[in-house]
Amino acid sequence: MPRDYDVITIGETTIDAFMKIHDTNRKIHLDATSGEVKFRLGDKINVEKYEFCLGGNATNVAVGLTRLGLKTTLCTEIGDDEFSIKIRNNLARENIERLFVKQTKNAPSNFSVILSFKDDRTIFVEDVVREHDFKLDEANAKYIYLTSLGKEWEGTYRMSLKFAIDKNCKIAFNPGHLQLADDLEIVHKVLQKSEILFLNKEEGEMILLNHYKRKIDNSEHYIKNLCEELQKLGPHIVVVTNGKHGSSALDASGKFYTQDLYPGKVVERTGAGDAYGSGFLAAIIHGFNMEAAMKWGAINAASVVGQVGAEAGLLTKSQMDESYKS
Repeated sequence: MPRDYDVITIGETTIDAFMKIHDTNRKIHLDATSGEVKFRLGDKINVEKYEFCLGGNATNVAVGLTRLGLKTTLCTEIGDDEFSIKIRNNLARENIERLFVKQTKNAPSNFSVILSFKDDRTIFVEDVVREHDFKLDEANAKYIYLTSLGKEWEGTYRMSLKFAIDKNCKIAFNPGHLQLADDLEIVHKVLQKSEILFLNKEEGEMILLNHYKRKIDNSEHYIKNLCEELQKLGPHIVVVTNGKHGSSALDASGKFYTQDLYPGKVVERTGAGDAYGSGFLAAIIHGFNMEAAMKWGAINAASVVGQVGAEAGLLTKSQMDESYKS
């Protein structure tokens, strides 16, 4: 008998190693003009703090949705090294079923090193080749949350689209840079069937490259036009995040909304977009309107950037309810 879920998230799982470099460290420098981080090759640079955390877009969203009271499962592929044990144990602690977690023998886990310096991060990613041969025959869901994958991702996107059509399941779509850069037909087919599209401003401009030349324009008029052009590709709801400028959204009727950043201390920004997406989607499934969903997203993102890693700050349902009232 098929298992029923509110959401199935589909994408990567990683181990993120965070290295915090003190802002006053004299062996590493930030070029304010170019944004380049510079250090001498061969130097030994002291790390203020390091942590190993679970990451990956689909995993972060699965944890976020589960904490916000939704029955969620994760469809992902991991290796069988020592880090895979940490991955499975963390998922178990978050009460996320591992039924659709594929474990490949003699394969490493996805791994990234995140250098945190001067209130920003630089990410070094090891992209492990995976088959991504997922099967969801034993599942039903209200939504699938389809996000970034590494190499050999096209088959998973086709499987996800077929699942959504066959099971009358809505799609929340958050494609990664690899999918947008490849610009394959399947991405546009998923866009046509999506209920909600989550992108940051730069990703939206990548999709609309034939229509928009990327530029530094954060005006409400420009972002509204961006959302409208994206909506023409098929998604009913378009959500665009834009860093310190907050977020914007266009609903199925064409009504435009904006949401400022939620105030709070910024420690490290990894996972802010995933936190926003899980907060927004959870609110929609719980029956809230667009304005409330955007506030849920902003609150969740603010909590995440206040701690190290993509998941430590993700709020529970009771914490979200309390923050939303205040």
